[in-house]
Amino acid sequence: MSTRRDFVRSAALASAASLAATVPAHAAPLSAPLGVLPLEPLATPRGRPEDVARDEAYWRRVASRYRVMAGTTNMEAGFFGMMASPVLAAYHRNIDLANGASSYFARRDFPDIAQKARERVATALGAKPTELAFSRNATEALQALIGQYNGVKAGDTVMYADLDYNAMQYSMNALAERTGATVARFDMPEPASHDAIMAAYTTALDANPRTKLLLLTHCNNKTGLITPIKEIATLARARGADVIVDAAHSFGQVPLSFDDLGADFVGLNLHKWIGAPVGAGALYIREGRLSAIDRAHGDPGPLTSIDSRIHTGTSHFAIVMTIPDALDFQDEIGVENKAARLRFLRDRWAIPARAIPGVDILTPDEPELVGAITSFRLHGRGDRAANLAAAATLVDEFKLFTVYRNGLAKGDCVRVTPALYNTPADADRLVAALRVMAAR
Repeated sequence: MSTRRDFVRSAALASAASLAATVPAHAAPLSAPLGVLPLEPLATPRGRPEDVARDEAYWRRVASRYRVMAGTTNMEAGFFGMMASPVLAAYHRNIDLANGASSYFARRDFPDIAQKARERVATALGAKPTELAFSRNATEALQALIGQYNGVKAGDTVMYADLDYNAMQYSMNALAERTGATVARFDMPEPASHDAIMAAYTTALDANPRTKLLLLTHCNNKTGLITPIKEIATLARARGADVIVDAAHSFGQVPLSFDDLGADFVGLNLHKWIGAPVGAGALYIREGRLSAIDRAHGDPGPLTSIDSRIHTGTSHFAIVMTIPDALDFQDEIGVENKAARLRFLRDRWAIPARAIPGVDILTPDEPELVGAITSFRLHGRGDRAANLAAAATLVDEFKLFTVYRNGLAKGDCVRVTPALYNTPADADRLVAALRVMAAR
């Protein structure tokens, strides 16, 4: 006798099959339709994060929360973070709710929901809700901070490094052109160390005494280098310069609070390492510093409101509604446990790969200078074509998906970014592939 459960399961499988028919031929189907397979409770173990990071039974349960494409192993989680199944299910429900109730919901209920989501994110980051505004991504937030910063005038200097995100470099260039300021660009040491990083910034700031604005990247998108932001911000302030921090990859990859950064202006993402739906970011302006950032597009709103500093138009209601669900899932695991697991997966491939002749690992192993992301290049092959070819070989021959990155002073590279659904075996396969590639 057919039961309602049988019907629901059949309908879900049929829906998944229908969906798979629309997927491009080169993309494999997902590992499981949403909500079909029963899941064990996570039951996050207690203990030191370093020990939890090696509990493979636990991380298999975590991985079961992700509907991962079969056939090719994704080691490029840095673009955006896959939503875990409970977050994805919440997102679907929120889309249905917002769409079905339309403007009745959007005008009556959504403002309070959005405010609670803002409060939740602010609490997680050690900020006040009045210091935080949602954006669609870190780039949008940082463009507002840089483009509306009013402390630069003709003859001043704005500064950034080769590793800073390309779009943010462009924004700094535009600010300098508009104000008549000078751009100072310098190259980060490679390989880096804490002392070498501090020396590079000290030298650059001393050489450019009229620097008024310094762009810093916390967790670098090109190599994964974690910069000692608070120390550098202290250097900059002592020389009369403000700091804007690109924390696009920080929140959820490593433990983070704005006090830890010690910066007044920060842009970040919620759809990378927090795993909210794509299109979620935030802008932070420390209390007392709003006057340094002009209001957006002639906004007549209060000078005391951060909301007057960024305009994204009509919100994607379901995205904002789902942010707390993403934070719930992250909290269930624990950010310290998550960071330790990501670092474990990173070390599993990067440390042995460093010993392979012909492979250059661009990110140090020092505990405070790296998280999940690390990049490599084959020795002497820093041109664009060679690194595009390396990434293509990894996916075509070894079924390991990575991504090419450019803009580094010493040559382009391939970025590797594991996620919670990856396994030690995935990292081992990457090491084996690099041995083959380096020997050719």
